[in-house]
Amino acid sequence: QMAGDEFDNDPWEGFNEKMFWFNREVLDQYVVKPIATGWNFVLPDAVQRGIHNVFDNLAVVRRVVNNALQLKFTGTATEVARFGINSTVGLAGLFDVAKDGFGIEEMDEDTGQTFGVWGMGPGPYLVLPFLPPLTVRDGIGYVFDGAMTPYIYFIPWYATFAGTATNTVNERSLNLDRYERVAEATVDLYSAVRNAYLQRRAAEIKR
Repeated sequence: QMAGDEFDNDPWEGFNEKMFWFNREVLDQYVVKPIATGWNFVLPDAVQRGIHNVFDNLAVVRRVVNNALQLKFTGTATEVARFGINSTVGLAGLFDVAKDGFGIEEMDEDTGQTFGVWGMGPGPYLVLPFLPPLTVRDGIGYVFDGAMTPYIYFIPWYATFAGTATNTVNERSLNLDRYERVAEATVDLYSAVRNAYLQRRAAEIKR
């Protein structure tokens, strides 16, 4: 199957477009974006970046495990080193000292990528309420990735939910202008988001 055919194949397009509309025109427009706009007004960009770094640091288990499962041992060692530096000198991950101070870049891998490296096809593109773009393969990987988030086993479910909501709002706040520029410049936003996602994931698996 040609890569272009794979990107054009969208058997659940009718359902996906409805969910895409809901996520953008209802959930984002009336809930996430207003909160993120207020968040951006109250918190300086440096604080927002620090919050991003903390949540990113907590995703170390996912990155270490999936680098190892893909036999990327340099990536595995890099992620262990980054976690050690950022959790200590970086004040529990608030600052990305590993990158800014030592030039150690993040080696991001997730379970969906691992499945792809192992030869599993992506399956149909899928848009679900409250979730980012997925394929069936990446949706299954998303569940595994969530199970590799350490703090979910030590704090109550409502605190986990609050943490996820905080991260979502913070990421939206950091990207307010970029989201608007893309939306304004794109005629068929659904297809643009779908194709960009599928192309990015294919490139990440080949990397």
